[in-house]
Amino acid sequence: MARGGRDRALGLALGLLLALALAPRTLRAKPTVRKERVVRPDSELGERPPEDNQSFQYDHEAFLGKEDSKTFDQLTSEESKERLGKIVDRIDSDGDSFVTTEELKTWIKRVQKRYIYDNVAKVWKDYDRDKDDKISWEEYKQATYGYYLGNPAEFQDSLDHHTFKKMLPRDERRFKAADLDGDQTATREEFTAFLHPEEFEHMKEIVVLETLEDIDKNGDGFVDQDEYIADMFSHEENGPEPDWVLSEREQFNEFRDLNKDGKLDKDEIRHWILPQDYDHAQAEARHLVYESDKNKDEKLTKEEILENWNMFVGSQATNYGEDLTKNHDEL
Repeated sequence: MARGGRDRALGLALGLLLALALAPRTLRAKPTVRKERVVRPDSELGERPPEDNQSFQYDHEAFLGKEDSKTFDQLTSEESKERLGKIVDRIDSDGDSFVTTEELKTWIKRVQKRYIYDNVAKVWKDYDRDKDDKISWEEYKQATYGYYLGNPAEFQDSLDHHTFKKMLPRDERRFKAADLDGDQTATREEFTAFLHPEEFEHMKEIVVLETLEDIDKNGDGFVDQDEYIADMFSHEENGPEPDWVLSEREQFNEFRDLNKDGKLDKDEIRHWILPQDYDHAQAEARHLVYESDKNKDEKLTKEEILENWNMFVGSQATNYGEDLTKNHDEL
């Protein structure tokens, strides 16, 4: 029984740790030897070549993870096209039989927002123990760290102990930032800000601070070039750095280190991971139009979308594939 309690505590805490750690990072993943904390500028989208089925699968797994990408396999191509056609009708908000980049962007933002709130709804009952439709810090702490706090001897001298000891005060700090009225309880909106801080303006400082803490290994309050590279790339047996690492070192010097002092402060980290001039939904919408617009009139017909249907399954326009498995009335 004790072992089960510990496993549940670990599952909740480490699962949330993974979700929180990924929050500021890009959705489009790179190979495992490289991590990125911000989406690339969309200037290259217009230069991307048409994608084949293999790269579609890369997109599906990058956006979904391997397990969730299997959602795509639950429908036949005919069923997928039929349901996608109904979604297209919803995206075409002015009913002119064309889908513009702006309409796609609006839809993607809506789907993204719904995905976030659905995600919160799925975990809400795990933390709202007294069922008062609010989550107090104590409820969250006990659900996530209760077993650790009640049985500290089991965690001594272990990686689990280090993880819990680090994450507990970090979670409390983030919870307080999300708790706008300071009553030590979170409404659904406040808890959403806690779990998805990158989506809320008042939480951006927390995102920056946590990123700094993750990368700043020497604890000097800055990110130097080696720390910046180490966050993306793990050297294996002191082998040579690949070309992209050398390119990232140049990026650090030319574009990240704005004041040229050899390190990144909080303002420079903010400029890096939360660029003000980048709109992920806009970039994705432009990408979808570019790849599907056969006659290059900068807008899509339903036929053009359905002809390229397997690309949309893996895009945000269909909630990373999930919308295709939902009843049309749910959308």
